[in-house]
Amino acid sequence: MELRTDRFYGETHEWYRQDGSVLWLGVTEQGQDMLGDVVYAQLPPVGAQVRRGEPCATLESVKAASDVISPVDGTVIAVNEALEDSPELINDDPLDTGWILKIEPAGTPDAWMTADAYQQMLSAGA
Repeated sequence: MELRTDRFYGETHEWYRQDGSVLWLGVTEQGQDMLGDVVYAQLPPVGAQVRRGEPCATLESVKAASDVISPVDGTVIAVNEALEDSPELINDDPLDTGWILKIEPAGTPDAWMTADAYQQMLSAGA
């Protein structure tokens, strides 16, 4: 499993990376593996307000539906429109082409885990 040091990882298997003032959000390889084959991504509209610690998107798979949690208050400035026709991008490439949305933060993001801390959490069986 690939973990990148330019990202922060949530306990519910999301990742975010900051690119200037924009925060990119997606799910980890572990998260997509736990979901199984993603068949639908319910994304918020551009301009929607998201709240720290609350769901901002929902991924549906053959196994279950799972909320994607926002690490920050802010405004959705882009969604990955490719997921409308190809939600399997989340399974195929969760760290790059399978990103979910971009947020313009209204504050500082939650202090999610570094790649090392996330790996330790996974190794502990979480």
